[in-house]
Amino acid sequence: MSGNEFGFGSNYGGQMSGGVNYDAQPKPEAPKSVDPTGLLNLGATSSLEPVKDITNAEFMPEVVDASNERPVLIDFWAPWCGPCKQLAPILEKAVADAGGKVKLVKMNIDEHPEVSGQMGIKSIPAVVAFVNGKPADGFMGAKSEREIVQFIEKLVGPTGPSELDLALVEAKEYLLEEKYQEAAELYSAIINQVPDNLDAIAGYGMVALKLGQLEQAKQVLLQAGEAKGHQAVEGLRAAIALEEQAAEVGDYSELADQVEKDPANKDLRFDLAIAVAAAGKHEEAADHLLDIIAKDRAWREDGAREQLLQFFEAWGPKDPATSYGRRRLSSVLFS
Repeated sequence: MSGNEFGFGSNYGGQMSGGVNYDAQPKPEAPKSVDPTGLLNLGATSSLEPVKDITNAEFMPEVVDASNERPVLIDFWAPWCGPCKQLAPILEKAVADAGGKVKLVKMNIDEHPEVSGQMGIKSIPAVVAFVNGKPADGFMGAKSEREIVQFIEKLVGPTGPSELDLALVEAKEYLLEEKYQEAAELYSAIINQVPDNLDAIAGYGMVALKLGQLEQAKQVLLQAGEAKGHQAVEGLRAAIALEEQAAEVGDYSELADQVEKDPANKDLRFDLAIAVAAAGKHEEAADHLLDIIAKDRAWREDGAREQLLQFFEAWGPKDPATSYGRRRLSSVLFS
């Protein structure tokens, strides 16, 4: 669908500047680089950047101005719109898979109707692509992933893994292989080039945590801000909380001796689960909590299950212990 089907005219720029007061607000400063090494030349911003819901005042800097650097898609939506909810995850995935070649923002037309009204949008969902400060193309209604990928590729050419994506995969592999020096250098290089990349920030913090540098890991976490819902950041946050808990419960070997003498003591077993989890014995930690859940689900207001879920978040979905624990938890809960 061409831009003109939305009612874009040659006087579009004048309409926008004259009809609505789009005060350009200053953008927040990017987090400072963590131990930058400058090893990479990534260029593009993160393909994993969070999707922002913008206001009228942010339209100029976040859409019009930003589109001079790369195409910007603006997704017009509303909370009551079922097709909008259907489109959103598909659109976000396609943008992420484009490797930072295109940016996505959202605008709630109930809260901010002026922009969509002046652009002639009559129904939602509606997605408009801005290029070099002007609307270039768009579509209405829910689309398949294939259709959205084709739409994006019309703007930026063939998409696929970017150098940034490949670097993040390599850094994560180093982390999983316990090659912490290599992981730290690569994550640091990514942050130096893309300071707001949440995956790199979280990865660097996890390296610090694995090396026993709890305070540095906490400082790195601050650079991620809230970032609620971001898997890697939430994982780092949970891992830090686990380390702090482990410091309070003490040495796991002493706790193991106490549990062996008093196996029915749920408080001791709970503390032991935390201690062995911090020591890297993930499946054993899960087993201790699952033992509590199986015998007394209501203990500490379902505290054992909540702690187990925190373990899963800290370990990440690819840890074999997470899959093991989830399977056993389902068996315990639904047997």
